[in-house]
Amino acid sequence: MLNMVFLMNSWLSSFNQPGLCVTVAVLLHYFLLAAFTWMCLESVHFYLALVKVFNVYVPKYILKCCIAGWGIPAVVITVVLIINKDFYGNGSPESNPFSNFCWIQENTVFYISVVAYVFLIFLTNTAMFITVLLQIQSVKSRTQKISRFWKR
Repeated sequence: MLNMVFLMNSWLSSFNQPGLCVTVAVLLHYFLLAAFTWMCLESVHFYLALVKVFNVYVPKYILKCCIAGWGIPAVVITVVLIINKDFYGNGSPESNPFSNFCWIQENTVFYISVVAYVFLIFLTNTAMFITVLLQIQSVKSRTQKISRFWKR
């Protein structure tokens, strides 16, 4: 969906309909955040599968992942829309050289609702990755110690 909205964005903005442009910008923002949220959920799942291998039962796990994966971006978008729906649009040709693209018009909103969001997910994924690597290294060293013991 992200790719489809992105590819149709320029064409839809050429109609010069503010409501359509806001809708396209909101959808683009939502699907971008949803893609990164699902990437974060994949790293959490990876952590649960490789580090917390045993005794990990989360009731209704898939439902909770779906609520987080689709709900967290919806909350961010809703907050931005509640604050001011005019944060989305294609701007004026004088202020924005890329005015034929519907997106977030306010830099502060962009940095908070996209850049900071992606940065937090990047930090979470990095932490999960390092934890998984340390766990794999720990298992590998224990396996090597045991195999050396039995070879004697």
